[in-house]
Amino acid sequence: MEQSIKMVLMKQTLAHQQQQAKSFHRHQALVLMCRVYVGSISFELKEDTIRQAFLPFGPIKSINMSWDPVTQKHKGFAFVEYDLPEAAQLSLEQMNGVMLGGRNIKVVGRPSNMPQAQSVIDEITEEAKQYNRIYVASIHPDLTEDDIKSVFEAFGPIKSCKLQQGSSPHRHKGYGFIEYETKQAAQEAIASMNLFDLGGQYLRVGRAITPPNALHGPSSSSSSMPTAAAVAAAAATAKIQAMDAVATNAVLGLSKLTSALAPPAVLPTIAPALQTLAPVISNLGIPPTQLGLVPPPGIALPTPALGMLPAPSVVTPVLAQPQEALRRAHEQAQQKQQEELQKKLLEETEPQTLQQQENMFIKGQSARHLVMQKLMRKVESRVVILRNMVAPEDVDESLQEEIQDECSKFGGVDRVIIYNEKQSDDDDDNADVIVKIFVEFSQMGEAEAARDALNGRFFGGRLVKAELYDQGLFDHSDFSG
Repeated sequence: MEQSIKMVLMKQTLAHQQQQAKSFHRHQALVLMCRVYVGSISFELKEDTIRQAFLPFGPIKSINMSWDPVTQKHKGFAFVEYDLPEAAQLSLEQMNGVMLGGRNIKVVGRPSNMPQAQSVIDEITEEAKQYNRIYVASIHPDLTEDDIKSVFEAFGPIKSCKLQQGSSPHRHKGYGFIEYETKQAAQEAIASMNLFDLGGQYLRVGRAITPPNALHGPSSSSSSMPTAAAVAAAAATAKIQAMDAVATNAVLGLSKLTSALAPPAVLPTIAPALQTLAPVISNLGIPPTQLGLVPPPGIALPTPALGMLPAPSVVTPVLAQPQEALRRAHEQAQQKQQEELQKKLLEETEPQTLQQQENMFIKGQSARHLVMQKLMRKVESRVVILRNMVAPEDVDESLQEEIQDECSKFGGVDRVIIYNEKQSDDDDDNADVIVKIFVEFSQMGEAEAARDALNGRFFGGRLVKAELYDQGLFDHSDFSG
């Protein structure tokens, strides 16, 4: 009972740790959902201009602009982090392609260093679809919850309307959430009230992509159990498990006897096993032919007498020993065969003539795996190719500099080449185009580090595929690989 209690307590601790890890991953995903990448920013614009342009969508936590210490100017891109994922989603939908400072800015989701976070983000958005909530930002400070509720009630019954409170009790932060009773009412409110002039300010209205209280997470008190209660629960669980174990063992004893009466697959082919099992089969009172056992020459199974069926507790230990011996013999035979195959492949010489190469025969999955290992050669290259990072319409004059700045974290970057590859040999202007980005590093180790870090990352909602590119093809300007 003491060991059972310890085991149950250990399982409870493990479950608690898994819950904490899940909460941590959920928090990381929410942080990523609050960030957007802003590119193609005019070099004359300052941080205040960016803040003023993106502030109507919700409260901004930080703006990170990459500055060049030589020119004392930013590099044309920035990362904007909001307090709410809904604010980031609204800015992503409404600010991409907007003219700012004489240039059309590019707004995409920030690339993630954690590809596993995408599944958590999808889980959060799916959970949010269970609620008919909308997000409203850029609310005039003089408007109250009752004012907003009276305006939005025209689209359907409202279950709740809550504005985020500010520093004083009678002031709000300019944004809030409204939950309708029907999904249709929420969709009509978004379509009609987005960019609606209310009190001299244009409302920003969009769907809520997180469930209620998603940013708060579970409370620590609810996730922990008092020690006394945990021990009592563990003792009760251990008692039930002990009773189940007794009942299970009784059932297993009968099931082993039943399985022993079935025709085994390996017993007819192994003489020592038949010699060991012959007395047992005789005591069971069943003819060997009924079991499908045909003894090899030199072995005779005795004819059983009726009415001699022993209890299951007597038969089960006798059958366990030969079955375990058969299993060990089978594993040893497989291991010996594998070792002989490896030795044979290592000792054999490679085919020298063309006829020998044509007649080369590989049999079995293990042999094929060993030959492939023998023929594999390590790819030595300083070039990394990035696929599916951007679409053709996203390529601009600042993309090359942004990629070079990002890849310089892994080492010295010699060249960055952006290649648009048409998927048709004809001069068809409507042919599909794939954007390949080649980054050449100073050393091979830096290229491998960049490949490992960039492969599987998300950039603008696109899954980036990074791999080493053939150095010879790159040196001859062949980008078709």
